[in-house]
Amino acid sequence: MILYPAIDLKGGHCVRLLKGDMNAVTVFNDNPADQAAQFVRDGFQWLHVVDLDGAVEGRSMNAAAVSAILQAVAVPVQVGGGIRTLEAIEAWLEAGVSRVILGTVAVSDPGLVRAAAAAFPEQVAVGIDALDGRVAVKGWVESSDLSAVDLARRFEDAGVCALIVTDIGRDGTLGGVNVDQVGEVADAVGIPVIASGGMASLDDIAALKARPGAQIAGAVLGKALYTGAIRPAEALSAARRAAPRAAG
Repeated sequence: MILYPAIDLKGGHCVRLLKGDMNAVTVFNDNPADQAAQFVRDGFQWLHVVDLDGAVEGRSMNAAAVSAILQAVAVPVQVGGGIRTLEAIEAWLEAGVSRVILGTVAVSDPGLVRAAAAAFPEQVAVGIDALDGRVAVKGWVESSDLSAVDLARRFEDAGVCALIVTDIGRDGTLGGVNVDQVGEVADAVGIPVIASGGMASLDDIAALKARPGAQIAGAVLGKALYTGAIRPAEALSAARRAAPRAAG
């Protein structure tokens, strides 16, 4: 399982939100590039970066901070938030981003996602952010009529390289990952699924690895890393550990 430490950007700062509320902000680092470099020193081999302002505005708002992160680290970086055109996707990939995450356009313009996935193989992921079972868009401020599984199935044959499934109601709460929701999506499609939202302890990593059914490919770690609830070395060790076999 790959672990993705999260760097959420708001106003150029590295922050965490509570349940996606843009007014419930905690600043953890004024220098996102330094934070990125620290995560790499901690041993992480991927970074998960989200432009929160961009997600609301529909265009890149923290490009300078993302660029600084890309210059500061040599590990692959996946970036989401406000990426809604082929031109924006291409620009970020040319800038050195390894994978773009498409959220709002996955709901509003699935054809664009398919075109992007065809044009940029293994570099386009879909973010599925759900609140009370329904997918939310535009920085999580609007809801849709789609379930997480419905949205995932839209892209079964599109060539997207991953689905990042977030339970908004648990994001930033340290309340534990929603294993059932993530697992339901993973079992419904053949696309690798990354869990996000509520990761609180090593128990969450163990629970994702131990669940029956499709393997969970990765997990995004946010507030738990910043507060010390999860220590990097222990998390990475737990992620590498073989999943327990079912009895019988």
